[in-house]
Amino acid sequence: MAWRTRPLPLLLLLLFALALLFLLECNCLSLICRLAWNRSFPNLGAPIAKAPPLRFLGGESGHRNGKTYVSSRFYSDSVDGRTPPASPATTRRAPTSKQRGNLLLKILQTNAKSRTFAKRTDDFFRGHRSGPPCKDRFFMAWISSLEAFGPRELFSVESLFKSHPHACLLIVSNTMDSTHGSLLLKPFVERGFRVAAVSPDFTHLLKRTPAAPWFHRLRRREVSPGEVPLGQNLSNLLRLAVLYKYGGVYVDTDVIILKGFGGLRNTIGAQAVDAGTGNWTRLNNAVMVFDRRHPLLYKFLQEFAMTFDGNKWGHNGPYLVSRVAARIRGKPGYSFSVLPPPAFYPVGWNKISTLFSGPRNQSHSRWISENLGWIRGASYSLHLWNKQSSRIKVEEGSVISRIMLDSCVICNLSSSLGHKE
Repeated sequence: MAWRTRPLPLLLLLLFALALLFLLECNCLSLICRLAWNRSFPNLGAPIAKAPPLRFLGGESGHRNGKTYVSSRFYSDSVDGRTPPASPATTRRAPTSKQRGNLLLKILQTNAKSRTFAKRTDDFFRGHRSGPPCKDRFFMAWISSLEAFGPRELFSVESLFKSHPHACLLIVSNTMDSTHGSLLLKPFVERGFRVAAVSPDFTHLLKRTPAAPWFHRLRRREVSPGEVPLGQNLSNLLRLAVLYKYGGVYVDTDVIILKGFGGLRNTIGAQAVDAGTGNWTRLNNAVMVFDRRHPLLYKFLQEFAMTFDGNKWGHNGPYLVSRVAARIRGKPGYSFSVLPPPAFYPVGWNKISTLFSGPRNQSHSRWISENLGWIRGASYSLHLWNKQSSRIKVEEGSVISRIMLDSCVICNLSSSLGHKE
């Protein structure tokens, strides 16, 4: 019976070979089918792409989750500031801090317009073409996009000319020094108000000041701009430079001027005071009145260059002027005045929203009237703290709406002051 068992291994081997051949054939056919399917319908069956990060489109620079953010409002996506930012529906990533710094440094390079800054500014203030020499010189600095110069900023200009109809206002800005910027200012020029926008020449403005070497190192990328928006810190520098070079009044573009500044000289305002002693504890640089080449301005510029820190909000702005003024308080050779908070900052940033609300009842109506009367009597200006209030709507009958009626000169321009989309 042994001879009957010998073919069994051979039979099994044959069956195994047939099975293996069958499997190989099926795999080859399957591969061919998949290749043909993918060539015909390439997107089907592909892995789902990772969603791009959302881009924050908030009101200004600030902090979120402990990290500094910069919105599209402060930095335009274009070099000249005239090209609208991309739609939020696009998948472009928000620029990094380094990219934003590079963009601003590119904007700050000397160009044909900025090289004419000195002549254009002298002509403007001397009345070479626009009339007699300027008696009152006002400055604003704007290092944001042209699109961001909206109703709030235009109303600040209105209020300035309401209180100072014969003043000259120079807006130091690359983006406003453009065809579209001229169109924004045209309603004022047509009514005889003297306002112009000129691209800054930092090299000229900082010449023979302690900040000149710092700026040259910044342009050579030897200074870290830090996490705070570079434009914010350059605005702090620019206001000091124009006042030191020319003298006059600097005001932020979110400040409403309530009355004439006549009689103010070499003056800065306190933002906070000690409740017990009445001594100021913090100054602010949103409104400053100084003579040309005032020694305190020189100290401000020196402090900016020596202690610049791009990672601390306010370090190179309000805290800088506070540090320097505190150090030289009482020393001879520095003659300046510090006005109490009601003069320029009657309402703090954490309370400014209360001025935008209309009357809710009779008691609230009395509150509005009393505070409006107090501000009118005590204050030269009102800081709107745009970072906190730019998206708050101005309600009818509110303190802000009544101030608007008092302070406008082209009142239809400021009709949409309240809400920024």
